[in-house]
Amino acid sequence: MADTASIGRKVRGKVIVITGGARGIGLATATALHNLGAKVAIGDIDEVKVKESGAAIGLDVYGKLDVTERNSFSEFLDAVERQLGPIDVLVNNAGIMPLGRVGDEPDSVTRRVLDINVYGVILGTKLAIERMAPRKRGHVINVASLAGESYVPGAATYCASKHAVVGFTDAARIEYRSTGMKFSLVMPTFVNTELIAGTSGVKGVENAEPSDVADAIVRLVGRPKPRVRVTKLAGAIIASQKFMPRSVSEGISRLLGGEHVFTDDVDFAKRKAYESRARGQE
Repeated sequence: MADTASIGRKVRGKVIVITGGARGIGLATATALHNLGAKVAIGDIDEVKVKESGAAIGLDVYGKLDVTERNSFSEFLDAVERQLGPIDVLVNNAGIMPLGRVGDEPDSVTRRVLDINVYGVILGTKLAIERMAPRKRGHVINVASLAGESYVPGAATYCASKHAVVGFTDAARIEYRSTGMKFSLVMPTFVNTELIAGTSGVKGVENAEPSDVADAIVRLVGRPKPRVRVTKLAGAIIASQKFMPRSVSEGISRLLGGEHVFTDDVDFAKRKAYESRARGQE
């Protein structure tokens, strides 16, 4: 309880921006931080949904945000600072995960994944640096994935995007550590959101809930550190595989069903709505 109270005191009053905040991890994080007294703003490409979500939890600032477009991103951050004050924390959470074998993936979908998951994170980080580095304070939290430390058949481009976010964030953290800025990675396992609709997860390893990831982000806001994995069990499995021969780690993945969870075992009928939105077909 003492630790929770301490985190709450450190979060209270901070100005925090969350991208992809209309639903899922972003909305759960916004709700948790808002309830602790932070000044939270959420942006999302889905203007209708972000306005609905922002109003529902009582935020003062929420609206459309295209993380792949500099003017959209910069203007949103400017609006936040005008209304709430200097931004203390930017959570780059927006991301998509269309599934399918890479040979069947349209080039337009490949580019869309990289634009949102990689360029959007890089752009957001650069815009945060412009604002935070001169103040010698600020915190960028980039939501990656345990897929950024491993590989999952059926989500090759997604894995590539998350590996990119991991490498980028670690490099930026070193580049700017003398400025007073902090950089953190959040690396969730499969999370029970629309991203994994129609999939069954890995055998013997429970999926995380959006609230689990939100709790991890709240703790990072209160006590920044370079990296946190969610859940601890899934994170330990992925981290331990680095020290195994590849044949052993891949054998474990096969035993857990990892080679089929995003390929043969997907119910694409249940993913139809999400896939349409993720692929930009709506």
